[in-house]
Amino acid sequence: MSVGKKGSAIFSGFRALGLYSNHLAHVLRFHKKHREFYVLTAVGQCFHTYNVKKLGIVAVSNALPEDISSLAADRMLVYAAYGKHISAFAKNKEVVHTYTGHQGDVHLLLPFGDHLISVDKDNVVIIWDVESEDTYLQISYDKASFEVSALMHPSTYLNKILFGSSQGSLQLWNIKSNKLLFTFPGWASAVTVLQQTPAVDVVGVGLASGQIIIHNIRCNETLMKFQQDWGPVTALSFRTDGHPIMASGSPIGHIGLWDLEEKKLVSQMRDAHTTAIAGLTFLQNEPLLITNGADNAIRVWIFDVAGGDGRLLRHRTGHSAPPTKIKHNDQSGLNILSAGQDGTLQSFSTVHERFNKSLGHGTLNKTRAKKKGVTHDTAKLPAITTFASETARQSDWDGIIACHRGFLVTTTWSYQKGSIGAHKLEPERFNKNRSLNVHATAVDITSCGNFAVIALSSGHIDVYNMQSGFHRGHYGKDKAHAGPVRGVSVDALNQLTVSVGADRLLKIWRFKSKELLHTHSLPAAPASSLLHRDSGMLAIALDDFTIQILDMETRRAVRRFSGHRGQINDMTFSPDGRWLITASMDCAIRTWDLPSGSLVDCFLVDAAAVSLSMSPTGNFLASSHVDGLGIYLWSNNTLCSMVSLRPLSADYEPTVIMLPGTCPSKDTEEEEVLDADSSEMLEYISPAQLDEHLVTLSLLPDSRWKNLLHLDIIKKKNKPKEPPKLPKAAPFFIPTIPGLVPQFALPTTPSEDQSKVVNLGVLAQKSTFYLQLENALDNNSYEEPVKLLRELGPSAIETELRALSPDMGGEVRVMQSFLKMISSILQSKRDFDLAQAYLALFLKLHLRFIADQPELMEEAESVSAHLEETWMSMQTLLNQNICLLSYIKSALL
Repeated sequence: MSVGKKGSAIFSGFRALGLYSNHLAHVLRFHKKHREFYVLTAVGQCFHTYNVKKLGIVAVSNALPEDISSLAADRMLVYAAYGKHISAFAKNKEVVHTYTGHQGDVHLLLPFGDHLISVDKDNVVIIWDVESEDTYLQISYDKASFEVSALMHPSTYLNKILFGSSQGSLQLWNIKSNKLLFTFPGWASAVTVLQQTPAVDVVGVGLASGQIIIHNIRCNETLMKFQQDWGPVTALSFRTDGHPIMASGSPIGHIGLWDLEEKKLVSQMRDAHTTAIAGLTFLQNEPLLITNGADNAIRVWIFDVAGGDGRLLRHRTGHSAPPTKIKHNDQSGLNILSAGQDGTLQSFSTVHERFNKSLGHGTLNKTRAKKKGVTHDTAKLPAITTFASETARQSDWDGIIACHRGFLVTTTWSYQKGSIGAHKLEPERFNKNRSLNVHATAVDITSCGNFAVIALSSGHIDVYNMQSGFHRGHYGKDKAHAGPVRGVSVDALNQLTVSVGADRLLKIWRFKSKELLHTHSLPAAPASSLLHRDSGMLAIALDDFTIQILDMETRRAVRRFSGHRGQINDMTFSPDGRWLITASMDCAIRTWDLPSGSLVDCFLVDAAAVSLSMSPTGNFLASSHVDGLGIYLWSNNTLCSMVSLRPLSADYEPTVIMLPGTCPSKDTEEEEVLDADSSEMLEYISPAQLDEHLVTLSLLPDSRWKNLLHLDIIKKKNKPKEPPKLPKAAPFFIPTIPGLVPQFALPTTPSEDQSKVVNLGVLAQKSTFYLQLENALDNNSYEEPVKLLRELGPSAIETELRALSPDMGGEVRVMQSFLKMISSILQSKRDFDLAQAYLALFLKLHLRFIADQPELMEEAESVSAHLEETWMSMQTLLNQNICLLSYIKSALL
């Protein structure tokens, strides 16, 4: 994979977790075939489709170039406005139409039969033909007199559209004839919402003053007025299941329920959302209310209790403020713990949203928080800055410990119960004096889950028991470090504790006795530290934007990485400890290879990553980013394909990768061809011999050369008991020449006057191998005969070597040529195993004859010298390795 083109060789965007809604109102659709309601919410540059029955995600649309500014839907299509353009989506995913023509940003959409009505910030209304994408009508308003802020189609009013304005007046238009039919003077306040009531001719009007007007537009008569005290009306909806109830949304997250018969407020649903109610809709003929808000939540309320109040039936909730720290919770890698700036601790499942859970908001008094609610809790804790988790004893007691911004108190949390735990850990040395400005900076839990180590900004490091919450000692006589402690970790066996402080010192302590064992000076002040317990490697991020790796076994710095151009926000190790992945404020995510000590992957993202976590199974990297509410998953390409990692050069310029779920799909063939050409990596082809000095084997199957000396035994064993019988009706076969490489025999045409006298010349015909050995005597090149022998089977090789002796029609000089061939193989150090086997068979067949011939004896002595020289060097190397291995096995390390 070409790193320059693709951005990252190791990671590719997979999906985003924890994104459900933004400040735009949701859209409700009914699928006639499925007989099911679907709710659509905008999330950045795409929209999500959920079924109302289970709030399970059904589809994610393709991303648009900009954030969606308005969302609407009809029976067939979903319309999304972005900037000055509008796109129509089919099947909740693919863009099928694009409408271009607005000069300002579009902020209102209304599907109207075969047409689409859109309003932009320049106060221009355009009516589009959906299929042809042409402009049917354009209406321009003067901003000073009538600025369109809401629009609706009154039920049964053919070709009529009602517009509401920021000045408070309303206009009813016939868009077919392009005529203004009537102007309603309004109620001296900007219109924020227009909603059709279940009654014909009657419209619900929400105003910026908080007034809700139920108005009959046929008679121009106000039927009733309601006043909402929570600010402007953000949304309106009416029940259609037989109860005369209207729901209204407010900017502070409250929902008011109004009885239209008794004309009074019957109930309040306070804090339905922590931010403004973006949209609320009652399901047709069902007691269900769907709400969404900018707090990244979709909630379904059911009205099945006395008093008309709504009960939360199901919900999908993410962080309402960006996450500050994420971490995989267990070894399965299926759940990711996330602490956000909204003060909550949540768990997101990588499998399905139904396994998500919220552990709630941090508080000093859990009982009081339950009574008063989170928003009115005076003992509410600020956002979590860092936390540690361990699953070893989480079913027995709390398994999570967290630090809060600016707070000395650290809190424990229970993943099993899904709530804040029983203990608030605080050292007694400060006598609960809150004016000292001391806060917890780093935490860690031992692998057994029994102890928590807490580091403070005052330089103290304390140990607590997780079950009882009791203080179990501290490191150092008074303080562990002279300045704030930036990182603390405990090894896998609870033997050592390592801490780094702003005093530029790294200290290793004995965990149990608390004595100081080793002090290591750092070149710059550390920002954070991370220990990989299995390998004993400690990564330390320094304030000079470099990273040091310290080996806990040898207590020495073994690696130093530099290259980041901003503060290092977070680090994570791969499960095997080979990679260290770091994120910094320069928007880069870098992967360092520890064994080679080099940078092997680097890519940029649009927003700097504030936290990273690698799955314990190694399949996903999770990241959270500045101003982003979601957790983004990146798949590890090395698990499913061959990725060649090479050290990146010092002047390597990384490319920007869009976050998962926000990358537009590109279908152009040219780009695909270009990417295919650039991403192809030349396949490495191993040479026949790595180096001239190395002995190289032939890699032929053992059966081709191992049995050469035992062919007579094998033939005797395989000798048939009776001659083969010809089948009665033999099928037609083309005759072939015996050998390993199949070759067809050429047909011979018998001549009429063929002599019956045997031609002795045919019997003395020389083989190809014989002829090549003869030629090799002249040109001294033995590659061809060796190549031919490699292709022959054991029986054919024996036949060729027997034919070299004068008794079988051979010559002494050809036998000499064969010995020279063996010498050339030994000199080249290639096919070492074949040379041994061929020489052994040759000597077995012709040993007596060679002893009688001086020329052959001289050549044989030369071969013996080459053989001994090569074998002695090999034997020396083998003996050295055997000696070293036996020492390693028997020595006491």
